[in-house]
Amino acid sequence: MGAGVFGAWTGESAFAAGDVGLVCALGLVLYLLLVRAGRAMVGIVAVLALGLALHAPQTAAGVVLTARGQERSVVVTSVQASEKASGARGRYFCSVESRGGAPSTARIWRGCTKATRPGDALALVYDPKGLVPPRGVEGTTDIVDALKGLAAWALGLVIACVVAVVRSFRLLDRPVASAVSAARWW
Repeated sequence: MGAGVFGAWTGESAFAAGDVGLVCALGLVLYLLLVRAGRAMVGIVAVLALGLALHAPQTAAGVVLTARGQERSVVVTSVQASEKASGARGRYFCSVESRGGAPSTARIWRGCTKATRPGDALALVYDPKGLVPPRGVEGTTDIVDALKGLAAWALGLVIACVVAVVRSFRLLDRPVASAVSAARWW
């Protein structure tokens, strides 16, 4: 997560895109394989690490927009339903332009609903440095709210790693062998 925030804050594309997170996930899985943590535990850690690495870039962008983003009003030019927009739970994408008529290349989905029509005004938060793509505003958020989404992934990964490493130690082999040796000596 820290690499993602660093990348989004500074514009370093490898960090912001999550590539570093994927490399860290691979390194963690390789380490657990080397300490013979067990295939099931390594599989669980791999899934959690991959999930964390894939969710971190979006969360990092949200943290950056929360910290230094600026809000402005934009006008909807078109609304398009996604392919999976069946029923009320579908996602809708709005193309927008600024109040001055300058088109934006961003298509936003936050704040864009089935009821949104061309000409409606939406709130948009953007990064003044242009390092993070703009987003629609869905109410007030703070940095803690932006990070809550990753808390479960991170906690699950830490617990799975601890269990995997602890299980990798073969503690029963050593005490039993030394007890048998001591019994023979007496």
